[in-house]
Amino acid sequence: MGASYSLCSHSSTLSTHTLLHSHPKATAFSHIRQSGLPNPSFKLNPTNQIFQTHLRIMAQPSQVLPLQGGQVEVGETQEGNGTRPLLDFHGIDQELVEKIVYDALVWSSLHGLVVGDKSVQRSGKVPGVGMVHAPFALLPMPFPESHWKQACELAPIFNELVDRVSLDAKFLQDSLSRTKKSDAFTSGLLDIHSKMQEINKKEDIRLGLHRSDYMLDEQTKLLLQIEMNTISCSFPGLGCLVSDLHRSLLNHYGEFLGLDSKRVPNNPAASQFVEALAKAWTEYNNPRAVVMFVVQADERNMYDQHWLSALLKEIHNVSTLRKTLAEIDTEGELLPDGTLVVGGQAIAVVYFRAGYTPNDYPSESEWRARLLMEQSSAIKCPSISYHLAGTKKIQQELVKPNVLERFVDNKDDIAKLRKCFAGLWSLDDSDIVKDAIERPGLYVMKPQREGGGNNIYGNDVREALVRLQKEGSEADAAYILMQRIFPIVSRTLLMRNGICYKDDTVSELGIYGAYLRNKEKVILNDQCGYLMRTKAASSDEGGVAAGFAVLDSLYLT
Repeated sequence: MGASYSLCSHSSTLSTHTLLHSHPKATAFSHIRQSGLPNPSFKLNPTNQIFQTHLRIMAQPSQVLPLQGGQVEVGETQEGNGTRPLLDFHGIDQELVEKIVYDALVWSSLHGLVVGDKSVQRSGKVPGVGMVHAPFALLPMPFPESHWKQACELAPIFNELVDRVSLDAKFLQDSLSRTKKSDAFTSGLLDIHSKMQEINKKEDIRLGLHRSDYMLDEQTKLLLQIEMNTISCSFPGLGCLVSDLHRSLLNHYGEFLGLDSKRVPNNPAASQFVEALAKAWTEYNNPRAVVMFVVQADERNMYDQHWLSALLKEIHNVSTLRKTLAEIDTEGELLPDGTLVVGGQAIAVVYFRAGYTPNDYPSESEWRARLLMEQSSAIKCPSISYHLAGTKKIQQELVKPNVLERFVDNKDDIAKLRKCFAGLWSLDDSDIVKDAIERPGLYVMKPQREGGGNNIYGNDVREALVRLQKEGSEADAAYILMQRIFPIVSRTLLMRNGICYKDDTVSELGIYGAYLRNKEKVILNDQCGYLMRTKAASSDEGGVAAGFAVLDSLYLT
């Protein structure tokens, strides 16, 4: 990471010639029509059909295309008793694709689009050890501009909704009361929340860095919300780089692909996250205090976080430190005036990139650290109230009739929110549970968990529901049921661990939002960039860090 940062990107300015970078977002929307773009070499179908036309997918899982000496080898996939070439480029020259793949890998290495290599033991602990490019899609994902604008317009409305819900302690406690009995993790969070209510702890300065995730349903053509994330929203750093990579790629090769780099929207997530953190630091009004990143002990996604730290120092001259929950318990103390001090350093803002999963609380030490931070005057991102407002159960409660009206006054805003709500139900709805047992493929069963790899799909939904019914306990309160969204399946080239491969994929759009207020003054409330993720259509889960998906960007149509 160099010292030179552009206005639209945080990647370093390395040279005057353009290198390419690819982005991993699957083409989930194949009915999109591309505006006519000049193509001097050959005729292409609409943008969303590039992969379908020129890259033939096999029925079986695809073989990889290893890079050897800068060349892409064409793998073969078994199909029946015979074999067929994995890639059939037709109009796209294979040598061109080889160049794009190679340049994309070089670009990602030079610009810090990297994660820790899980095969290297110390890659999650020591910076610079065992780095590998982050997984990405080779070309940006076509996406309707109208739905893109809809998602962006929703961001400030959701930001305000989270803030208002967080202030209603009774609503949070009542809505999660049954869940508390069956889920120890949620119970621990609620206990901290209750203690803050008992001591009448007020969060005058409230900072939220959120991400609302959506899929475009193929049948209804509706943009439907999957979830609202209020803690540890990952990839604001690396997601920006993927957008930059795709623009660089299209600037260089767009003439041959029939694609225009201007259709890839600017992604200012990193710079706007940093701006929000810096403004919160300013509101805290202690120039000697720092921003503390709460992190996991072994974090292969550390470079996404280090980008934010570097930008905070480079642009705003705000210092940061990284601590685990266990370290905060050991080194932290609360001064009489409420100041949080960790390792002798006053903390202005606590930015959580950990603490969202039970795995982050292996002992009482971590819970003590979380309570200590909540008791302090430091600005928490998120506070315990914001954290609870982003739980699956609260999302399900907000879908109920007349609940939104409790928090949102503007009728137009209510209508916009309801339009993007998917079907959500608690497991005490016997009719829905019966239907889910009969037709499990139409539902997703979600626990109160974040981070990927937790949801239940397909026949496993039926088995889980039948088991819970037989047990007859309160355990069903730990889950909600959600309508399963079916986006269009598209064929995409994906890059992972230096290997190019092809697969049928679906995509998910996340819109980041930043919200900052000091008492009655709203200082910041805006959409601030996006995260596009693409995963194999055969994979139910979609987390990049969890290994299910790749990073991508948008191509507006």
